Amino acid sequence: MTVTIKDVAKKANVSIATVSRILNHKPGFSKETEDKVLQVIEELGYYPNGVARGLISKRTHTIGVLVPEISSMLMSDFISGMEQVTHAYGSSVIVCHTEQQGQKTTQYLQLLQEKQVDGIVFTSEVLLQEHYQLMKDMGKPIVLLSTESYDYPVPYVKVDDRRAAYSATEYLIQNGHKKIGMVSGSREDSIAGQPRIDGFTAAMQAHDLPVTETSIVPTGFTFEEGVKGFTKLIGQFPDITAVFAASDEAALGVLSVAYQMNIKVPEQLSVIGYDNLRMAEMSTPPLTTVAQPSVEMGKKAVEMIFQMLGTHKTVESRIFPHTVIERQSVQSLTT
Repeated sequence: MTVTIKDVAKKANVSIATVSRILNHKPGFSKETEDKVLQVIEELGYYPNGVARGLISKRTHTIGVLVPEISSMLMSDFISGMEQVTHAYGSSVIVCHTEQQGQKTTQYLQLLQEKQVDGIVFTSEVLLQEHYQLMKDMGKPIVLLSTESYDYPVPYVKVDDRRAAYSATEYLIQNGHKKIGMVSGSREDSIAGQPRIDGFTAAMQAHDLPVTETSIVPTGFTFEEGVKGFTKLIGQFPDITAVFAASDEAALGVLSVAYQMNIKVPEQLSVIGYDNLRMAEMSTPPLTTVAQPSVEMGKKAVEMIFQMLGTHKTVESRIFPHTVIERQSVQSLTT
């Protein structure tokens, strides 16, 4: 026999409204009443119907998250941060793997609309007009994570990719390197590809160092793309002394190729990555990298969703600081 909220209220000798307030974390009851109701819920084995709760509170206690690459360690860190906050609010996340496919993104947004999620976090992709319109039509809070839009008024959480890339390149220069190359994201990627290339180029030019077509290989951010990119880079720039890889995963690809080619890191080649993923300190040698606080960024994105749900007002975007984490993959040539 199915246990209902009425059964809980009757046995606890309280009103249905009181049980509902306790289940939905609303005020208006004593600690003693809460303990009694929770004890009865446990005794009866009552499981609140999520749909029914949603009808009462106008909330489904779910946040939709769209990610371009589910296997990415960066996405894993973002999701970890988001889940910590959603669970603290008594909610959960629905993760949608878009694979950077426009049609798949549209289908997932339609699914999230059907699920009546309370808000959406859109990560690491360019926000297209059709996707923005779909989310706007839902009338739910939207936050961009690790991306931003110049076209649409949507708050975002990210680091300044151009400045962070500048810092990574300048770190190599300050350590005496002049022949520096970059394994980057695609130039067509306006979110993290071209901005990081711009930061690399700006730092080189600020120190009167040459940047040529052979200095930059735009491939992507995965391990495999790092392997491909550095293989090409070392072939066309053989006297290189340092590499800036635009992600830690790509940097591990650089380290792999260097090992296979018997190029010693950092004695013969210095490498700096980007992201400060957990694997960066596990590599051989441990990877020097530019850190973006990915878990904290995921937390902040969801906190902004809940803030907008509570106030029904938009929030200010947040730029997180970046830092260079020194490990053992960069050698100083100045000493």
